Amino acid sequence: MNAMRAVILLSGGLDSATVLAIAKNEGRECHALSVVYGQRHVVELEAAKRVAGAIGVAEHVVYPLDLRVFGASALTADFDVPKDAVGAPGIPITYVPARNTIFLALALGYAEAREAAEVWIGVNALDFSGYPDCRPEFIDAFQQVMWTGTRSGVEHHEPRLVAPLLMLNKAEIIRRGVELGVDYSLTHSCYDPTPEGNACGHCDSCLLRKKGFLDAGVADPTRYTRDER
Repeated sequence: MNAMRAVILLSGGLDSATVLAIAKNEGRECHALSVVYGQRHVVELEAAKRVAGAIGVAEHVVYPLDLRVFGASALTADFDVPKDAVGAPGIPITYVPARNTIFLALALGYAEAREAAEVWIGVNALDFSGYPDCRPEFIDAFQQVMWTGTRSGVEHHEPRLVAPLLMLNKAEIIRRGVELGVDYSLTHSCYDPTPEGNACGHCDSCLLRKKGFLDAGVADPTRYTRDER
């Protein structure tokens, strides 16, 4: 019996690495999709390649897409990345306009081309920065897009959108990954890394990652600009 084919959105971060490990553990034939979108932390692409190699995928597609053309985000334009601001009111400037909508549209096209039955994404609605495209309402809505706007959806009610981390906190995600043997030293989360690739330790993504390891009781393998662990 052939394994169910699945497209995995793989950024190179902690969450997407865990999602890939879960999909592999559940017997999926994994096809990874990473997007180079003009992000200032493009070092995450090298992390994605490391993770894909370590966990194992049938194919790893790297899609070039320059969202700097639009800008309007600290990740794709010349704005300062906020520091020590987790929990601040409003949607932070690190939000990239419609990013997960765009990424899922690409993943959907890839999945339909490969006749994949599932698309997996590592969004999380608990320990996150308040992005609207990480919430259950968004996942439910995009599932309807998949089923109503594609031939595979109309004919086969596929692909299914899978978000296994949606209602887990970072500590729970890390514990699950450790159970599955994920090497988190291969991953990268920081929005504002040094030229050497060290994490700043103060952006939202770094703070959530640090807290996750602390709460999980797992040693944090991240290389920070200063030793703040």
